[in-house]
Amino acid sequence: MQPLDPQQSAARTWFETLRDLICAEFEAIEREAGSDAAFDYSPWDRVDPSGEPGGGGVRGVMKGRVFEKVGVNVSTVGGTFEGDFAKSIHGAGEDPRFFATGISLVAHLANPHAPAVHMNTRFLVTTKRWFGGGADLNPPLPYDEDTADFHARMKAACDAHDPAHYPRFKQWADDYFYIPHRQVHRGVGGIFYDHLDGDWDADFAFTQDVGRAFLDIYPALVRRRMGMAFTDADKAKQLEWRGRYAEFNLVYDRGTLFGLKTGGNIDAILMSLPPVATWG
Repeated sequence: MQPLDPQQSAARTWFETLRDLICAEFEAIEREAGSDAAFDYSPWDRVDPSGEPGGGGVRGVMKGRVFEKVGVNVSTVGGTFEGDFAKSIHGAGEDPRFFATGISLVAHLANPHAPAVHMNTRFLVTTKRWFGGGADLNPPLPYDEDTADFHARMKAACDAHDPAHYPRFKQWADDYFYIPHRQVHRGVGGIFYDHLDGDWDADFAFTQDVGRAFLDIYPALVRRRMGMAFTDADKAKQLEWRGRYAEFNLVYDRGTLFGLKTGGNIDAILMSLPPVATWG
């Protein structure tokens, strides 16, 4: 992989820093619950189809008392898209060379009252440079208070940069995180954005604030719900919901497809899948 330029290096450093902050907070939650669970980190290397080194990443997974399974991955990869896949990527239709760095997180909680969550932010370079990502809440047993607080925090992050961001990115999340064959949304939404390629410094600052907003609100929601009593019926509903989550990630998720098409680490790509799920 080619040496990183200043923008690529700055983005990579931020995503790795955000990973460290999030993982430390999640481990602190486990300590509060009387658990000594910690993240297990597994580095991986990627070989580009050309045969050249293509970067790599670190897969982080923790299985604890609160977090039944949570994965926090960072990766920095580059090389050449294969075949027609290049035509589906912003700016790669005429030149298949690419660079990508980002963080991807999925948390499945032991308590069905505590919401599962997805967060991903990334920086990509083809013949264009852009940021994308977002965060969305996926509670098996939704609470209006949690949904309102999560959206309020995402809106505050958006409004600090552009008042048009939140309504646009909220709608994008509603449209994207939808399971057509079930005719249901995957969760209660959040924000999703892509191809943000205006002023680089402003777009990077916004992407950082999305990460900070997630770090601010999601642990608070986990602490709010992780000690609640639950029934067998609550757990059954959670497992059924997890099946829907798995269906979306395997059939529709762009990130899953991108990872598979670019030779990413299979375990890291599929870390989003729940540890246990059911289908009726």
